[in-house]
Amino acid sequence: MPAVADRLRAALGEAAVSTSESDLDARSHDTWPVATLWARLGRHPYRPEVVVRARGVADVVTTLRIATEAGVPVTAWGLGSSVTGQPLPVSGGVVLDLSGHVFEPRLDEVDRTVRVAAGTRGSDLEAWLAERGLTLNHSPQSLGRSTVGGWVATRATGQFSSRYGGIEDLVVGYQVVLADGTVAEVGQRPRAAMGPDLKEIFIGSEGTLGVVTEVTLKVYAEAPHRIVEAFAVPTVDAGLDAMRQITQAGLRPFLVRFYDRDEAAHAVPGREVPSPVLFLGHEGLPGVATAEHTAATAIVEALGGTSMGAPPVTAWLGRRYDFSTIERRLAETGGYAETIEVAHFWSRIGPMYRDLKDQLAPLADEVLGHFSHVYEQGSSLYVILLGRADDDKTALARLEEIWDRAMKVVVAHEGEVSHHHGGGLARQPWVRQSLGSGYPVLERIKAGLDPAHLLNPGKLGFGLAQPRDPEPPAV
Repeated sequence: MPAVADRLRAALGEAAVSTSESDLDARSHDTWPVATLWARLGRHPYRPEVVVRARGVADVVTTLRIATEAGVPVTAWGLGSSVTGQPLPVSGGVVLDLSGHVFEPRLDEVDRTVRVAAGTRGSDLEAWLAERGLTLNHSPQSLGRSTVGGWVATRATGQFSSRYGGIEDLVVGYQVVLADGTVAEVGQRPRAAMGPDLKEIFIGSEGTLGVVTEVTLKVYAEAPHRIVEAFAVPTVDAGLDAMRQITQAGLRPFLVRFYDRDEAAHAVPGREVPSPVLFLGHEGLPGVATAEHTAATAIVEALGGTSMGAPPVTAWLGRRYDFSTIERRLAETGGYAETIEVAHFWSRIGPMYRDLKDQLAPLADEVLGHFSHVYEQGSSLYVILLGRADDDKTALARLEEIWDRAMKVVVAHEGEVSHHHGGGLARQPWVRQSLGSGYPVLERIKAGLDPAHLLNPGKLGFGLAQPRDPEPPAV
């Protein structure tokens, strides 16, 4: 690797290439709770040997060409906000940091699109658009901690996806650099029938097929009217039925969040909440938003829901990017927390939810559940676990057991093992079971685009992610 580092410095400049211990350590942990505990225990099982700070597409091309010639793996890195270990370099090599690849967004007001660099921070882009009366309507909880390129690579979704869709619906096209340095533009104008949609190949590929460098996204005018309301709902089954009926009736709320009774106490703090709670919101032209909300309210009320008014939802909208509950727990010695998002059809998500709650209850002090992204055929399920152990080693073992047990339950119910956090390292053992007989198709695409398996090895089932330093000396 020293020779490769020297070649990179000669091509990119001294400032763009680092082998300092602090930079290597910083790129060996993302915000996956497991990685947080590794860091506190002084463990660096997945550590790069070189960090390259890309300042533009040319730097990405140069890095990939040098790495490919030398047979050195490359793992793309945005802001390290993944919660499943996606950007951790399991085979060492080069971490390609794209957070410095930014430029002034290029807005097309007629087509309502914006072109941005992959390193652009989500909150920076949203603020830039807000100054012009526009919005992405893409609002992951990590908006201020994640990049546009990361959204594409991980197939991210946002809190308003029930109306506006996930990143796959918001991306018009993008630029991607392949393993050998080839630069490709993929996308449609606005739809095409010339072969398969190549845009879909790299969305969610977690940097294993190519490195996304620029993205063209849809933008929207800020909604002129918004209505929000919370409802107490008698049971989880009634809430699921309400969401299903609303969606299948063709109504398009921008906000749908349904909390079970355990999480409702967190969603509506400082208020007695004896039942599950549904947050519902509609926006758009005043007459349309009002009509949709009236129709959705009738569905909820027919299933026993009663209004709690707008304040619980308004309060949540003001704190919806807050990670502090999980961060505070992880900051405690022996504290652990985890978030696991899965999905299933309406006909099967209830039983899967109940089985997950039952199976995970012994492993945490609190097991919370909510359903927050709805489709005509089904919904996501988001499970939050909070616990305390005697020490950090025990807490780490507990997190590993949580992942193993949760994935086994979801696979047994034939559900989707990930809804929007992707696979990363957390779900690496379950990729092949998740994709089933479709996995060989992905393998052949990988073989064609990255035959040497140099791009983010150890993810999406491509090679087993074995820690090189699983038990370092205690520090």
